[in-house]
This record gives sequence, structure tokens and C-alpha cells, in this order.
Amino acid sequence: MPKISDERRSERVEQILEGARRCFAQHGYEGATVGRLEEEIGVSRGAIFNYFPSKEDLFLELAVRDSARMSELWINEGLEAVVREVVELDPAWLSVYLELFRRVRNDPDFRTRIESRQKEVAPANRERIEQAQRDGEFRDDIGAKEIGTFVNLVLNGLALMRAGGEELPSTELVLSLLRDAIGGARRDTPLRRRS
Repeated sequence: MPKISDERRSERVEQILEGARRCFAQHGYEGATVGRLEEEIGVSRGAIFNYFPSKEDLFLELAVRDSARMSELWINEGLEAVVREVVELDPAWLSVYLELFRRVRNDPDFRTRIESRQKEVAPANRERIEQAQRDGEFRDDIGAKEIGTFVNLVLNGLALMRAGGEELPSTELVLSLLRDAIGGARRDTPLRRRS
């Protein structure tokens, strides 16, 4: 059997992931049966599972890639770029994240798998916040962890609203409120640092 080139292998992986993303977005995790995945991706189950051992592995890879992409955007282009990206994401795909959160909460093995894959991005995100604090872009009277948690709350809230079809506030308003909350100089009533 001839060996597939690295370039062709990479193309096939991307084809599988793009089709799986469409299938999960259309049918949800549970509804994305192997038959539907085959149909949407356009390759046999043997080909799919040659690259990804299970449907869960496909799902996990998509979630980890999204997280890494958001992290890169945050690090390279800043908070505004991330907020704009979340506001533009496909609502059908965002609704799949509800399944991700449920699985993380209820399935310890899945939680361990996703946490181990996402450990790569956490230090870079924290360093980005700490650098923004040193540069005066973010307030420095609270810890980087608290700022990261707050930003995640806002981004997850936007994603949830978008997934649910709710009308979002303007991106400019969200950014203005975020800047007011975490931006610049120390506040008159500093919060206790915990990280």
C-alpha cells in the first residue's frame, strides 16, 4: 500500500475536521452519527477513523483547535479581536459548545482529556494578561487569573447569547464595558490580589 504524503495527510485531516464541524453544528454531538459524518465529510468511516479513533476524538480536536485559535488571536491581536471573533462565529457551531460544557462537567475522563490538551495555551494567555498589566493596558490591582476569568465570563456569555439566537449588544459597547472593567489605571478601591 503506497504511503500517503504529509501534505495529503494534512489535507485529509482538514477535510475531515471541516465536515465534522458542519455535521456537529447541524445535528449536535449526539445527532452526528457515523453515517451522517460519512455523508457530510464525503469519506468512509474507515478513512475518518483512520485519522481520529472516535467521534469524541473529532469533537475534542475541534474544541481544542478553537481554543488555540482564540488564544492566538488574543495574544497576537488583543481583546478586541477576540470579542469580534466570538460575535461573528456560527451560532449553530456555538450551540455545540453547550454539549462540550455538559461533557466537561459530567464526564471526568473527557474533562481530563480536554484539560490536558488545553494546558498548552494557559501559560501564554496568562503571560499576555500579565504583560498587559505591566504595560498599563489592564488594571494591576487584581490578579491575572481574575482578569482571565472575567474575560472568559464575558466571552462565554456572548457565545451563549449568539448560540441562542439572542440579539447581542454592539461589539463597541461590549468592548467599552470590558475596558472600563479591566482597563488601565488602578481603581480607587483596589481589590485584593489572589493570584
